[in-house]
Amino acid sequence: MENQPSIAIILGTRAELIKTFPVMLELKKKKIPYYFIHTGQHNLKDLCSLFGVKVPDIVLTGEPKKSSKFNSNQFKAIKWNISLLFKIRKELKKLNCLKFVLYHGDTMTTATASMATSRIINPFKKYRNVHLEAGLRSFNNFEPFPEEISRRIAGRTSDILFAVSEFSKKNLKKRGAKIIHVGNTILDSADIALKIANKKKTKVISKERFALITVHRHENLKSRERMEKIVSILTSIPTKSYFSMYDNTESKLKEFGLYEKLIQSKNIKLMPPMNYPEFIYQLSKCSLIVCDGGSMQEESLIFKKPTIILRMATERQEGLKTNFQFLSKLDVGKTKEKIKEYLSRGFKIKPFKNPYGEVGVSKKIVEELLK
Repeated sequence: MENQPSIAIILGTRAELIKTFPVMLELKKKKIPYYFIHTGQHNLKDLCSLFGVKVPDIVLTGEPKKSSKFNSNQFKAIKWNISLLFKIRKELKKLNCLKFVLYHGDTMTTATASMATSRIINPFKKYRNVHLEAGLRSFNNFEPFPEEISRRIAGRTSDILFAVSEFSKKNLKKRGAKIIHVGNTILDSADIALKIANKKKTKVISKERFALITVHRHENLKSRERMEKIVSILTSIPTKSYFSMYDNTESKLKEFGLYEKLIQSKNIKLMPPMNYPEFIYQLSKCSLIVCDGGSMQEESLIFKKPTIILRMATERQEGLKTNFQFLSKLDVGKTKEKIKEYLSRGFKIKPFKNPYGEVGVSKKIVEELLK
């Protein structure tokens, strides 16, 4: 392999690519070659084209046609992770000039990549493994699951930890790792995505006030009781609401007999997932976010949008210190009251400083690696 790159990037999911592509663009800008390893957890080709980054140099397992590779099949997921350990090690051995291996976030790919590149398995390695978006903690191993465990594994096995906030930096223990507070790359991702959307003259989905909804967390989808509460909350929103729905969410709603309730709701419109620039554009225009994902909590801070978090616990605890993010704990009554408050004409967001920093985080990361 001629002109071997000194940096390898291991990604598996669309969310990981969305938050890492600004780092890739920064490397491209500085003409620093990198080797892109895709584990195959999600299909990424369309996003690579959209963001102007190269397609993976290698795809370790077959990419799924649908959004979810495993559909809650834990045995299949465990088997996949074990095989991935050896595939990653084998691929990295081809890169003799390797200095850094980067991986992002809190997915199964993150945990496996961190272990496959750790000193536990590679005691004589010369490269350093790097965790982007380190230090987020809910302090509950099952909320969210398995993300909280993945983050902890990466925190223990990585040589360099790029923390997203002061809070996340405090959550990381030294253990011989280098801990650097740089901020969150989501600021760069959202900034670039909004520019792409504006360049394409994206139109807003409603000229009236509207809420933007997503639900996809595993611990929610597997529970009929939770999904019943969530549907009760969603159907109470007193304004137009657009539910961007993944196939696994639709499947579970139908299984629990809840899909029709959403169809029959006069304020809710179901729609397929949007690409990231379009989604960010709609998020920047909405009046309310209702979600159970992590990234939307960060995007809420960027665009200053009131947000209902449909979870029992969150690892993005920084936003809870503002007056416009509410951790519902799926308390239907309290959540409905909070929605009314957030949509009232008199509600105002109090001044705050984004705990995740400012645009330019990806440049800081690359500069740190080049030191």
